[in-house]
Amino acid sequence: MTRQYFGTDGIRGQANTFPMTAEMSLKVAMATAVVLRQRRNGDQTNRAVIGKDTRLSCYMLEQALTAGFLSMGMEVILTGPIPTPGIAKLTQSLRADVGVMISASHNSYQDNGIKLFGADGHKLGDEIEQAIEEKLAGDISTDLAAPGELGKAQRLDDALGRYVESIKRTFPKGESLDGLKIVVDCANGAGYKVAPMVLWELEAEVIAIGCTPNGRNINEGYGATATGNLQKAVVENKADVGIALDGDADRLIMVDEKGNVIDGDQLMAALALSWKEQGLLKNDGVVTTVMSNLGLERLLKEKNIKMERAAVGDRYVVELMRKGGYNLGGEQSGHIILSDHSTTGDGLLAALHVLAILKSQGKPASQALNLFKPLPQILRSVRFENGAKPLDNAQVQEAIKRAEKTLVDDGRVLVRASGTEPVIRVMAEGDNPKTIENVVGDLCAVIEKAVRQA
Repeated sequence: MTRQYFGTDGIRGQANTFPMTAEMSLKVAMATAVVLRQRRNGDQTNRAVIGKDTRLSCYMLEQALTAGFLSMGMEVILTGPIPTPGIAKLTQSLRADVGVMISASHNSYQDNGIKLFGADGHKLGDEIEQAIEEKLAGDISTDLAAPGELGKAQRLDDALGRYVESIKRTFPKGESLDGLKIVVDCANGAGYKVAPMVLWELEAEVIAIGCTPNGRNINEGYGATATGNLQKAVVENKADVGIALDGDADRLIMVDEKGNVIDGDQLMAALALSWKEQGLLKNDGVVTTVMSNLGLERLLKEKNIKMERAAVGDRYVVELMRKGGYNLGGEQSGHIILSDHSTTGDGLLAALHVLAILKSQGKPASQALNLFKPLPQILRSVRFENGAKPLDNAQVQEAIKRAEKTLVDDGRVLVRASGTEPVIRVMAEGDNPKTIENVVGDLCAVIEKAVRQA
């Protein structure tokens, strides 16, 4: 059965439009409860934790998901706005059967999504998501709880406090951020309370922007995918560093004291080299994705650090980390996983450990976090109608082969369908900027033609 709803990061779409409707959210909760119950050999699952970011549609979806779980006899604990990694942690600490995060991450407020975590705090695997989809296609009403076995819902008032303390405990013992002036941009999203709080409690001088959510301004001009305001604020305030989270705070991009953007590849490089020197890097390896720059790969190789590439999506990074016994992995886009402390990408957690490097080295961010020269890399997107399959087109496939031959010795090309929206991502990188520009331009033209003819 082909996956119809789940992408690389849960279910996502435009709010109040299928599949991100109240009705569908109700059914997803019901189907999830049934599948998890079956996987516990018939035992009744008993607890779900539901968190959300700051989108207007979260109110609607939160109520629908709650009703779905309650109708199957599950207890529901509501946290209110909280970063995605906070839900992962609470699912474990509260001994819940499932954690749910309502968020579309870096997308605008018009979109929303549902991310599901298992009892171990990891995102549900493909097999379980497939089982949920199969259950959605059938009749769930036969599994409804009896009137006397309906669940109850309650709010967890100290959810944010629990997350704050768990994050602070990972910072080097006896150390602080005293002496650092930090601008933190929370994208008007889920981290708007906790990020400034954690940094301030660790004694940094904090300037907070993107911390006034109104339901419609999440990721709008602020956050990890729109760093202009952060870059300006860092320079104007003569700050040491800037931190940008995305809408659900599982992604981190930083800005040095000169206003230059530092992406996930550079942050992973800094962490990997520092941890290897301290003997903290497990199996002397790092897991990245197919999108990470060749410059990072070359640097790690020079330092005798293995680099393994996973498919795009932090869940696939985590899977490869667990398989190889690594404790550091992430994506160029800023999802960074420190598995000694978290089961999923955590922007604030990663920021603290990068800041610890700045403190210990006493170097400006422009030096400490700029460890390799990235190869020229171009990424473009070609949008298509849902249901179309432009990558199956023979002319597109032939164009990809030509591009691979062109860059075989001096770079690489990657063409893939996005797992979160109907677009084809076209990426090329190499030593010659003109060559990769031509390669990407030619590929996009062929794909656009195929889309028009579909």
